[in-house]
Amino acid sequence: MGRRALGRRFDRLWAAYAVSAYGSGLGFGALPLIAVLVLHAGPAEVSVLSAVGPAVGALVAVPLAPRVEFRRKRPVMVAADLARCAAMASVPAAYALGLLGFGQLLLVSVVVAAAKIAFNAASGAHLKALVRPEDLLVANSRLESTNWSSIAIGPPLGGAAIGAFGPVVTVLADAVSYLLSALGIAAIGGREEPPPPRPGGPGPVRAGGVLDGWRHLLGDPELRALYLNNLLVSGLIMATEPLLAVLLLRQLAFPPWQYALAFAAPCLGGLLGSRLAHRVVARYGRPAVFRTVGTLRAVWLIGLVFVRPGLPGLLTVIAVELAIVVHMSLYTPVLATHRLERTPAHLLARTLTAWSIGQQAATAALTALGGLLAHATGPRTALATAGLLMLGTPFLLPRRPRAPHPAPAPAPGRP
Repeated sequence: MGRRALGRRFDRLWAAYAVSAYGSGLGFGALPLIAVLVLHAGPAEVSVLSAVGPAVGALVAVPLAPRVEFRRKRPVMVAADLARCAAMASVPAAYALGLLGFGQLLLVSVVVAAAKIAFNAASGAHLKALVRPEDLLVANSRLESTNWSSIAIGPPLGGAAIGAFGPVVTVLADAVSYLLSALGIAAIGGREEPPPPRPGGPGPVRAGGVLDGWRHLLGDPELRALYLNNLLVSGLIMATEPLLAVLLLRQLAFPPWQYALAFAAPCLGGLLGSRLAHRVVARYGRPAVFRTVGTLRAVWLIGLVFVRPGLPGLLTVIAVELAIVVHMSLYTPVLATHRLERTPAHLLARTLTAWSIGQQAATAALTALGGLLAHATGPRTALATAGLLMLGTPFLLPRRPRAPHPAPAPAPGRP
């Protein structure tokens, strides 16, 4: 898989994605950090910034879905990157002028979240048109491996950069990465395929058209099961991060470098899982991956309840996180490929937007509930609850995933 050529245009898309991913890795968690270090924000404000900003961004992205659907995808991707670049660059500019405020950070969070959803919807649709159907899994696996390597390398380097150069340097690096990504996408070259025909002909999309992505996801029994399963799995995993931070840093007195190592080192397992995805599917088939790997990625989270102080506790966190990351990175590109194959071209952007919005909303809701439970009972009890809920998620997986047979696109002029 590593040597399989997917064409110059995919390589340029991959390079642009890598630059953006590594920039985001460097800037991971930068806005809450700036809120604490520069604006002296309290826990309530940091929680608002972490949860409300992405949630509002998801709402803003809802009406954008039809606009992305019926436009050429590369200009949408470039515009989304430039919007994120401008939003992130405004933070160091305002900091340098002494004008930075919490409201600006919240607005930046909203813009970045909405632009990310629009970019992901456009890039997924463009990827399906850019590579051959038999190469979709290889392409998704390469993007997935890049994502995990950026998470493994970026945050530790970002933390060192903040310590050496100040709190806004990683935000500036993230802004520059979006600009370079936009330039890379613009340089892909070749003629992009025209967008699918607009139902009903020229003019605005009917009011219900913004919901067509959810109709497709929930109307397909197999996609519905995969969607609901992924909402819970991703949301529960993300909800444990602040709980684990409180447990490790405050109650168990882990030094910050050990805390960073506990999350960064397991991400290298993402390289292994994503690289194995194509071979595992070729040997065992896609249904086996969904059932077996989809189940295995859910059994490890409960292990975080047994973390203890010192080196044994650190090794426990690394082992649990590594097991989760390996199975998630193997499962995710297979899921992404299956989702693209089961979705007709005229619904791709709206379906991917619906998927992203649902995932962000589920993560925000489960994170808030986990925080409330931890406040009432303690982080270890909240972690145990998340782990037990996670054990039930395999029952949502489809029992026998079938070969993709997406519905045909509507004829031009027909709603």
